[in-house]
Order: sequence, then structure tokens, then C-alpha cells
Amino acid sequence: MNNLTPLYSAAEIEEIQRLVAALPNPPSLMERAGLAAAKVALNRLLINGKSRVLILAGPGNNGGDAFVVARYLQAWWFNVTLVFTGKCDRLPSHAKYALEAWLNIGGSILSEIPVKKSWDAVIDGLFGINLTTDLKGKYLELVNTVNNLNLPVLSLDVPSGLNSSTGNVHGAAIHATMTTTFICFKPGLITCYGPEYCGEILLCNLDIDPFSLVKPHLQILDQIYAKKLLPSPRRANSHKGLFGSVGVIGGSEGMTGAALLTGTAALKLGAGRVYIGLVSNNAPRVDSAQPELMFPSAHELLKFNHLSCLVVGPGLGVEADACLMLEHAIQSPLSLVLDADALNLIASNSKLTHQLQKRMAPSILTPHPAEAAHLLNMDTKIVQNDRMAATKNLAKYFNCYVVLKGIGSICASPNGKCYINTSGNPGLSSAGTGDVLSGFISALLAQGMDAERSLLLAVYLHGAAADVLLKEHGGPIGMTASEVINSARNLLNCLAYEKKI
Repeated sequence: MNNLTPLYSAAEIEEIQRLVAALPNPPSLMERAGLAAAKVALNRLLINGKSRVLILAGPGNNGGDAFVVARYLQAWWFNVTLVFTGKCDRLPSHAKYALEAWLNIGGSILSEIPVKKSWDAVIDGLFGINLTTDLKGKYLELVNTVNNLNLPVLSLDVPSGLNSSTGNVHGAAIHATMTTTFICFKPGLITCYGPEYCGEILLCNLDIDPFSLVKPHLQILDQIYAKKLLPSPRRANSHKGLFGSVGVIGGSEGMTGAALLTGTAALKLGAGRVYIGLVSNNAPRVDSAQPELMFPSAHELLKFNHLSCLVVGPGLGVEADACLMLEHAIQSPLSLVLDADALNLIASNSKLTHQLQKRMAPSILTPHPAEAAHLLNMDTKIVQNDRMAATKNLAKYFNCYVVLKGIGSICASPNGKCYINTSGNPGLSSAGTGDVLSGFISALLAQGMDAERSLLLAVYLHGAAADVLLKEHGGPIGMTASEVINSARNLLNCLAYEKKI
């Protein structure tokens, strides 16, 4: 698998399970899952004398997993209270067998959580990967009750109420301390609301290699994969011409800081030269804080013949002149990074859209959810309801590489390959961090990396740099875009030259 970590949707996991079931002498995946989760509970949850556990079993196969967990924990002399919310005669066959095995060892079931009883921990086996509707009635009450117990919770496969494919919450969801997910990682665990509800995610593959059964179309972007994308260490005999020239167009009246952040980010992530064409009539001709940046006019910059790539959009504005410069950039043969107002102009101009779709050189779009919604002519809520679908649609429709920013940023290429980034934290929720990301991407493009590699490495570094700052600051509050630039520069050097981070 080349150290790739695949992600699978609920439908793909069902296909994996079907293929496993068709094998000669197929294993009992439910038995393996229950035992694996029981061991996690034993080693991570029920420790230091804790012995009382509340287990919730739902009406489907997730409930079957819970029955198996209960059976093992009771055999290991833990005090198990099992609440079953379904009907015995409606259980799937494997779950029914697991219930019978639980009852055969003297286990009992309750229909609701006892009021006058206490526990040390909870195991959540209400709903798994196939939940697609909002929780209501007794199930909604159960989830809210568990969340109000203020106890450590282990969820089986996925926190009940969380959509395993999209990361959306169906009315309410269990706030897990840890989630033991089976066979493979699911995209909903690491994007949208997944990171808020899953806690620590532990993969139990059940001795199944999903990669050999179903080819993945989605994978995790983490440090292991990011290291494969790094540029080679620089030769001693180097000069700035080897590392490319970035052109940045943006910075309308009152918004010059956006373009300056982009240019500074490109410079500090290794571009040989950075030119900033500011749209503002009162544009500075030098940045005293970063005098290495060069400031031709925006129109002069578009005529340069030695640029490696262009970034258009940070602080650009939506005036007629901005639209003309964007059109000129789209018509250029250079790799192109489009952000902010460039995206809004494209969304409202069919001519620009058509020109972008027909480009031969690589184009990279970097929208946040609202910009993605504008580009797709839909409500932002619809984008967030299925971030994966929105990202794929953008990449396909515009024939571009795309990153849909947010928790678990999703990257997609025109050929359908997708990645979910695992780095980053709420500290990036501040002005200018998106401009910095565009600068990072352009710096890597200028140094000769292809569009997909540049996008993926930049997205990972952007989040990972913020994670370093999170530890240094003790939290995400007050993190600034300028700090992220310096942190990313240090991180890139550490990774490229194999220094300790």
C-alpha cells in the first residue's frame, strides 16, 4: 500500500464486508470487532480499578458489536449494564446471534438507562456507519442522556449520530472520548464535525486488508504521506533562479495586507523571487518589514516572461479592472492559484468560468465553504452537508485542483483523486491564513513541484505549522497568519532535512 492510509465510504465498506463474507470459511467480523473493542475498553477505559460499564446496543449490527463487547467484559469480571433499544426479532442475523450468546452466559438486557445507578464508563453501540436520518424520540434522548453523564465514552466504529461518510450530525451525536473504528478509517471521522465528536480514533483492522478488496478513491493526508511530497534538499551550488519566481496580484484599496501575506508566505517557503502587483492606487513600492518583496504594478507584472506561477485573488476586489487582470491571468500559460475575490469573480462571470475550464496549464482553487457555494450556485449549508461531493464537483466542473478549506480540509484533483488533511486547528480561524496558504502553494509550484504535490504539501504544512503554534501558545486563541508563515518555514526545513520537530 506504500504507506497510504485509505478512507472508505459506508457503501464501500459494505462492499468490503460482502467480499469478506464470500471468502471460503469467512471470519466473523462482528466477533472480531467486539473482541477488539473489548480489549480497548480493558486497556484504555476500565483502568485504575474502574469496573462498572454501561453499554448501549442499538437495533442493527452496531448493536451486535456491543453484545459481543458486553460478553467479553462480563467474562473478564466487569460489572456490565446493557441497554438494548431494538427488538430481538428484528435484529440482523449476526446481531441476533451475538445477543443470544450474551443471554446464554447469563447476561440481561434493559430497555432504558436506569436512573438510580452509576458507572465508570460508557460504551456506545447504538448506530454505526449506515445512519442517514436524524435521531428522534428515545434515541435522541439516549444520546443526550449519555452526553450529560460526563463519563468517558468509547464509541464503536463511529459515534452514534455522526454520519461516517460526511461528518455531519444527525440531530445529535455521542461525544466520544475515543472511537474504535473497524476495518478502515471513514471520511466522516476526520472532516466536518467528526473531529469534535470522535475523540481519539483507534483503528482495529480486524485482520482485513481493505486495499486488496476495494480500490480506494480517497486517502488521508498526514505527516507520513506529506514526507513523500517533500522537495529534495538543496544543493550547495544553488542560486535564486533555481527556485522560481512567484507573481501575486491583489491588494485593492484597504486590502493590501492580504497580498503582502501571500507574498511573504511564498518567499519564506522557498520561492527564489516574489513580485506583488498591488491593485490599489496608493500601493506601497516597498514593504519595510519584508524588503525582499518586489512591487511592479499589477499590469507590468502580467507582462513578465520569467514567472513560474501566478496567485490571483488575495484582497483583489471585484472592480472591472480586477476582472480584466484575472482574465489576463487565466489566459496565461502559467500555473495559477486562485483565491478569495478571484473565486467570486469567476462565480459571477460565465466567460471567466469557460476560460478557466479550458485552461491547459494547472489551476488550483482554494475556496472556503461560502466561496465554494458561490462557485457551485448553492447554499453554503448544502456544501457543508457533503463536503466531499462539493469538492469533487468543483474539481470536475472547473477542471482544476481544489482544496475546500475547513476542519479536515478536502483536496481533489480533476482525475477524481481525493485526500482529507489531518493537520490544523481552530487557530487558523483568523484573518489572512487563507492568503498564507495560497502563498505556500505558489512557492512549491515555483520550485518545480507539480500542482497536486504542491497543493497537498502546502495544505498539510499550513495545518501542521498551526499545530506547532498551538503547543507553543497553549491554545489556539490569538494565532496570527504571520506566525503561521514562520512556523511553516521551520517545519518544512525540519522535515526536508530530517531534523527533530
